[in-house]
Amino acid sequence: MKSLISLCFLFVSISFIFSQDKVDENLNKLIRKYGMDQSKVMQHAQKLTDVYGPRLTGSDMTDKAVAWAVDELKKMGLQNVHTEAWGPFGRGWELRHFEIHCEGPNYFPIIGYPKAWSPSTNGQINGEVIYLDAANDADLAKYKGKLKGKIVLLDTIRDVKEWFDPSATRFTAEQLLEMANSPKPAPSGSGRNFPRNFGFGGMTAKLWNLIYDEQPLAVLDRSFKGDEGTVFVSGARARQGARVQDKDAQVLPQVTISIEHYNRIFRLVKANIPVNVSLDLKTEYTNPDGMEYNIIAEIPGSEKKDEIVMFGAHFDSWHTATGATDNGAGSAVMIEVARILMETIKESGIPPKRTLRIALWTGEEQGLLGSRAYANQHLVRRDSSNTVVEIKPEQGKISAYYNLDNGTGKIRGVYLQGNDQVTNTFRSWLDAFKDLGATTLTLQNTGGTDHLSFDAVGVPGFQFIQDEISYMAKTHHSNMDNYDHLLGYDLKQAATIIASFVMHTAQRGDLLPRKEQPKVEMK
Repeated sequence: MKSLISLCFLFVSISFIFSQDKVDENLNKLIRKYGMDQSKVMQHAQKLTDVYGPRLTGSDMTDKAVAWAVDELKKMGLQNVHTEAWGPFGRGWELRHFEIHCEGPNYFPIIGYPKAWSPSTNGQINGEVIYLDAANDADLAKYKGKLKGKIVLLDTIRDVKEWFDPSATRFTAEQLLEMANSPKPAPSGSGRNFPRNFGFGGMTAKLWNLIYDEQPLAVLDRSFKGDEGTVFVSGARARQGARVQDKDAQVLPQVTISIEHYNRIFRLVKANIPVNVSLDLKTEYTNPDGMEYNIIAEIPGSEKKDEIVMFGAHFDSWHTATGATDNGAGSAVMIEVARILMETIKESGIPPKRTLRIALWTGEEQGLLGSRAYANQHLVRRDSSNTVVEIKPEQGKISAYYNLDNGTGKIRGVYLQGNDQVTNTFRSWLDAFKDLGATTLTLQNTGGTDHLSFDAVGVPGFQFIQDEISYMAKTHHSNMDNYDHLLGYDLKQAATIIASFVMHTAQRGDLLPRKEQPKVEMK
């Protein structure tokens, strides 16, 4: 009798699981209508890039972009639309004017971009180029007293390989199968998932200490990849012990130039042919109060309104282009997801059971700062050593956080972050979009973006598998990350699938199952 009861209970349990994860075809039909047939995702993307790009955290342009997004979400009819302060982040930065030229032994304009947070030169400066070639303390000592008034080359030459294969790629069936067959990853730890500071030690620190002691006019480098006019640029480096965002940080002008021009100058210098470079850099430090802001908005739930389904992307970008694939694409898609959901709810007359919350994060490029601040404010409390010492009530009410931040490529599936308990649920939901090329679930972790802030504190956080296109090869953090490299069909597909996942998560009987929760260390 006991076995019969157990068997009946198992049958009922399995039936309930399958019933609550069954795809709502009528819901998906409406979502496809607004996501694929009546899409506005490229309109959002054009605003974020051509009008409100770039969006460097702390910059005036980011403030303008935030104001636009808040207004847009209000127009769509979302509620509780607001910004949430986090920080202090420190000072922002805007580029006002820049040019760089080789003045001799013969003239040519140089393709290059200042690193973010570089200071103004106060007019044009001109200096002889010197290569700082130092592998040890003895080498460094040779340059003491020799860098003042010079323009320093920081890197050695880099060979350029011709492109015999296309730079843009999509996942092959074999690659997707390999991902699907990947084993469950090892647990990531107990909540100490983020370092507090990033820095460089050893010879790198000594080299930069010498540079700041000597005070050259500027420092030129080249990125580890990029050619044919594509330049990958990020932030400047302050004197040791400071962040470039710190109000009184000492920062020298630093410029990343194209590999072809860097190599040309390097070869001339190594041949003992004097090279002179001029540059004129005008910048402005912004954000006097040091605080930054995430964007939050909601579609209220009905019977389970205190439970939440979150979806989001990072809103900030680097500064040499307009932040299109990184991450105007993700932000435009999530704004479009909010619009699709609003239109679907209006037409169907069926509200979500759980509250739907969109979040657009700033500070991602400096270390997931905006989403980490949200997690620390709402979900957990950490001590001074960054250890979780309390799990807050709201943590247990978030069913999932869905993120998009791998460029313009269409969705091919979902990274489950080791959460094998959601496999059957996600398989049911994803199978509805086989015709759009989304088929793969992998237990693999993927990193580098804001879902980690949720996964680290025990909330199911997911990033979607996306075709790379030319993300890492051409656009990620480069001067070519512009609207022109966005693929409209791919972004429509992504917004449609995410909208379906969000709404189906909201309508489930239960919250999504969770991995092992972070250990709380009592002190």
